[in-house]
Amino acid sequence: MFTVVSLSEAQEILDRQFGNLRLPTESAKPEDAAGRFLAIDIISDEFVPAFDRSTVDGFAVISSDLRGCSEPIPAILHKAGESPMGTIPTHRLQSGECFYVPTGAALPAGADAMVMIEFVEDFGAGDFGFVKAVAPGANMILKGEDLLPGDLILPRGKRLNPADIGTLALMGMTEIATYKKPKVAIISTGDELVSAGKALAPGSIRDVNTPMLAALLHEAGAIAQTHEIVPDQRDLLRTAMKHALVTADILIVTGGTSVGEQDNLPSLVEELGQIFVHGIAIKPGKPTIIGEIDGKPFFGLPGNPVAAFFMFHALVKPLLCSLAHSQTEQLSSEAHLTRAISSNHGREEVILVRLEGDKAIPVPSKSGLISTVSKANGYFLIPRDREGLASGERVNIIRL
Repeated sequence: MFTVVSLSEAQEILDRQFGNLRLPTESAKPEDAAGRFLAIDIISDEFVPAFDRSTVDGFAVISSDLRGCSEPIPAILHKAGESPMGTIPTHRLQSGECFYVPTGAALPAGADAMVMIEFVEDFGAGDFGFVKAVAPGANMILKGEDLLPGDLILPRGKRLNPADIGTLALMGMTEIATYKKPKVAIISTGDELVSAGKALAPGSIRDVNTPMLAALLHEAGAIAQTHEIVPDQRDLLRTAMKHALVTADILIVTGGTSVGEQDNLPSLVEELGQIFVHGIAIKPGKPTIIGEIDGKPFFGLPGNPVAAFFMFHALVKPLLCSLAHSQTEQLSSEAHLTRAISSNHGREEVILVRLEGDKAIPVPSKSGLISTVSKANGYFLIPRDREGLASGERVNIIRL
């Protein structure tokens, strides 16, 4: 029999057992670091940009020189020089002067604004007429406006995206301290399972969980180590689990998590390690196991692919983030139910929905039909103490 706990209790137990566990670190080149988690805070040690720079092609000016100018009455300034790309002008701009500066180049000292070349007329002999006034700071980026020395650029635990790589390149970094990608072994067990590409015999079904979990792991920044399907034979499963744990940081076994005659997994985990949770008050996902073998986190996920999918998101993914000193980020929004939903299971229930604007349209689902998840773009939980929700009721949708 199960001794069930709530989903929040299971998450607390998981955090208590493994919340301080961290992955080792390694150095990665910026071009290889996307999708990895930072192992240190990245702190700026310089001004970015390192000089006042223009965002337009035009003339650097002292903005007060253009006060009140217009097309009928232009301000006349004398060109004092030009700013080539990649250099810093040595001239200090004086009142009555202007300085040509292309986009991205440095402004001369004394200038406090840029005027686009479209608003400037060449009067000859080095004199230029300005027909539009500008405010101080117009069309320019000030020194250190992006970053100052000591600024936190990216925090430890941040999962790096392409924009982050660009920021690190801007800082001149060639090596980045990241957490190693966790290796997660996946074993699907069951006499009825058949791998993709093999013919289905009467009564057999294809193994959905191995490729699905491998894809989820890849999406979460982990390395999936897939194994052959293991029949419902205790010795074979024990050997497969021990073999997988040699190289894996985490082990996931799907199927065999219940208490039937063919369900060997619970007793095997107790033999090889210990069980912290066996049974969660949620539908789908009740027979989920959380344990530890050889000091490594272990998850026994239900063979039901829908249950395995949701238990991965609820338990495995948060642990993967925690190992890299990070947290899961869930996109959520409120929406109105388009029809009433009943629930009398005495446990939380996952309800799939298709979110359209502020409307949540429940997606009919039956146990094990993973295709229903593909038809949904979000889900919500009915609390275990509710017998259902009324049409039009507001619910918090977690986006898929």
